[in-house]
Amino acid sequence: SYEEVSKYFNENTVFSVSDCSCRTSREAMGEGCGHLKEDMCIQLGHAAEYYIRTGRGRAITREEAFEIIKRAEENGLMHQMPNADGPGKTHAICNCCGCSCYATRIAGMFLNNDMVRSNYVSRVDKDKCVGCGECVQVCPVNALKLGQKLCAKTPIVEKKRVDFAHNTEWGPDKWNVNHRINKKNVVDTGTSPCKTQCPAHISVQGYVKLASQGRYKEALELIKNENPFPAVCGRICPRKCESACTRGDVDEPVAIDEIKKFIAEQDLKMDTRYVPKLRHEYGNKIAVIGAGPSGLSCAFYLALDGYKVTVFEKQKVLGGMLTLGIPSYRLEKEVINAEIDILRELGVEFKTGIEVGKDISLKYLRGQGYEAFYIAIGAQLGRNLGIKGEDSEGVITGVDFLRNVNLGNEVNLEGDVVVIGGGNVAIDVARTATRVGASKVNMFCLESREEMPALEEEIEEALSESIEVNNSWGPKRILEENGKVIGIEFKKCLSVFDDNGKFSPIFDEEITKIVKANHVLISVGQGMDWGRLLEDSKIELNPNNTVKADSFTLQTGEPDVFAGGDVLTGPKFAIDAIALGKEGAISIHRYVQPGQSLVLGRDRRQYSALDKENLTLQGYDRIPRQKVDHVDGKRSKETFKDLRPTFTEEQVMKETERCLGCGATITDEYQCIGCGACTTRCKFDAITLFRKYDAQSVPLEKLKPIIVKNIIKRKGVITARKIKKLFTKDS
Repeated sequence: SYEEVSKYFNENTVFSVSDCSCRTSREAMGEGCGHLKEDMCIQLGHAAEYYIRTGRGRAITREEAFEIIKRAEENGLMHQMPNADGPGKTHAICNCCGCSCYATRIAGMFLNNDMVRSNYVSRVDKDKCVGCGECVQVCPVNALKLGQKLCAKTPIVEKKRVDFAHNTEWGPDKWNVNHRINKKNVVDTGTSPCKTQCPAHISVQGYVKLASQGRYKEALELIKNENPFPAVCGRICPRKCESACTRGDVDEPVAIDEIKKFIAEQDLKMDTRYVPKLRHEYGNKIAVIGAGPSGLSCAFYLALDGYKVTVFEKQKVLGGMLTLGIPSYRLEKEVINAEIDILRELGVEFKTGIEVGKDISLKYLRGQGYEAFYIAIGAQLGRNLGIKGEDSEGVITGVDFLRNVNLGNEVNLEGDVVVIGGGNVAIDVARTATRVGASKVNMFCLESREEMPALEEEIEEALSESIEVNNSWGPKRILEENGKVIGIEFKKCLSVFDDNGKFSPIFDEEITKIVKANHVLISVGQGMDWGRLLEDSKIELNPNNTVKADSFTLQTGEPDVFAGGDVLTGPKFAIDAIALGKEGAISIHRYVQPGQSLVLGRDRRQYSALDKENLTLQGYDRIPRQKVDHVDGKRSKETFKDLRPTFTEEQVMKETERCLGCGATITDEYQCIGCGACTTRCKFDAITLFRKYDAQSVPLEKLKPIIVKNIIKRKGVITARKIKKLFTKDS
C-alpha cells in the first residue's frame, strides 16, 4: 500500500535527519517525556536538500534512514508523515511518541482523532492474544488497553460512542487535558490477575504461551523486560501470581513459578542466555549504592540505555540479601553470579568493599562526574526484642547469623537452638541452624499457624527437617548464667492484631514456659544501617528509619538522589525491590537529560484484576497440576546445596496447557490512529491493521476550499442533531 514507509525511501535519493522539533520545544519548557530529540525526524527529497543546505539537518544515506526507522520501532515509537504533498507523497517521516508530539496531541488531548489518523485501524485476534501488554505500552494514543477474554456471567457491554468531533460542539469539556499523566493500561472491568498481582507486572500469560510453543529465549526476553533476574526469582519468588491465578478457581493454580524457573535455566548457560541489545548510548555517569536486587535492577535498566553505571557495595560480595541473607540451599550463589555476569557484559562496573559515607562520600562522587545516585542499601540490620538478657553470649540476630554463614565464616551452633520469629527469614535461620551443628531447633512466634507470615511451602520444608514450630508464644526474658544464655521464658500470646489489623499483641502473663537454649537467634524484623551515608545531605528519614522519597518518582530531598527497595518500603520481597529498581532507572534517565519531566508521559503501571465472581468457569477439564519431586527433609538438612528439581520440558508442555488465557488487548477503534506501532511488538501475530477508511491527502494549495466545505458540513450536522434532540425531548 502507499502508506508503507519503505515506499518513500525507495522513491527518494536525498535524505537528511534532524532533531525532533516537538521534543525540542518540550525540552525547552521542561516538559520532556523521556523520549529524546536527537536524530528523530527524517526529511526526503527537496525537503532534505533544504535542511542540508541550511544546516538544520545532516545528510544521511538511505541505509541510515532505515536504521533510524528500525531503532525508533525498537524503542516503541511510531512513524508520522505530513500529508500536504498530495496522494502517495510526503517530504518527511517523523518518529513520534504520543507524549510529546504536538500532532498526536490532537488525538490524545483533544480526542479529535480524525485529523491525524491513517486509513487503518488495529484489530486484535483474541484467540491469538495473550494479554502480555507489549502493544498497550507503545500505543501513542491509549487506544489499546488490557481486558479479558474469558466468558462472563453478566456480559461486559462496551458503551457505544455517539459523540465525535465531527458531529458535536467539541469544547474543553470533551478534551483529555491530562492525557500525559492519566494513561490507563486496563479497561474498567480488569484483566488477568497474574499480571496484576505481580509487583513487577511481568507478562505472565505471555511467557507461559511462549514456553508452550518452545520459544524459551523469547520467553526469557519477555520476562527480562520487567525482571532482570528470572533465575533468582524462580527460586525465591512469593508467587503472588499463583495465589491470584484464575485456574485456582477451577482446580489448582498454574505452576507459574516452576515454568519461569525452567525458562530461566537458559540464562545459566553461556550458549542460551539472553543478553539484551543496548537501546542507546547516552554515557552519563550514574552511581548505584548497594548491590542488592533493587540496586542491580536499576543498574541493569540504566545500562540498557548505555549509561556508565558503577555499583558501590560495602561487602566483598555482590547480591545484597540475595547473597548474604538467603541460604544457598534456597538460592545457590552460582545462580546469582550468572545473572550478575550479564550486567557486566552490559558494561556495569562493580566496586566492592567500599562503603559510601565512610570510605567516600556523595559529595566526592559528584566531584568525580556522577550525575545521579540510586540508594538501595537494603534492610541489613537485625532488630532486637528489647527484653532482659538480650545481650547474653549466644544471642544474635538472625540477619547477622545468616550473613556470617553466607560469608563463609566459621559458625558452629552446638546444643539447643531457639529461633524467635515466624517469617520467611526466621524459617531460613532455623533451617540453616540445623546445618551448622544444632542438635535441636525450636521456632517460637506470636502468630498462630494460620497467621504466620512465612509462606506455607517454607513452613512445610522446615517441618520436614524436624524443626519444631511453636505458635502463639512471645518472649518474656532470656535466662543467662555467667553471661551466657541458658534458656528463654515465653508468655502465651492471645492475639497479635487488633480489630483494625494493626500489630497490637495481647499476652496472658500467667501462662508461661521456660525452654532450654544454648543459642537464641532473633528474627523479628529488619532495619536500615545508614552509617554516614546521608551526612551533609537534605535527605530525610521517616520515624521507622526508611527514607523519605516520592512514591512514584523515588526522588529524595536531594534532587539527584533516588532511593528504592527496602530502604523505601521496609523489608519486602526481592521482586518488589526489583520493580522499584526499574522505576528508579526511568527517573534517573529523565533527571540527567535536559528538560525532561519525571512524570509527564510516564506509565504509572496501574493494573486491576478481572472479577472472578463474574466468570463462567464451568466446563473446563480438571487437569492435574504438574509437581516437582519432593525433597526428603532428612536428606536436604544435610547439605547447603539446592536439591529442588526443575520441571522437565514434558512437564512444562503439560502445565502451560492449563493456563486459561484470561487477558487480551481491547482496541478502541475510534481512538486508534492506525500508526501500526502495536504490530511491531506482538510476538503472536495477534494484532494487525485493517483498512477502514479511504481518505486521500490533498496538496496544501488545494486545501482551503475543502476545509471550508467540511466546516459548513459539520455545522449542518451539529445543527441537525440539536434539532433532533429538541424534538425528541419535547415528544
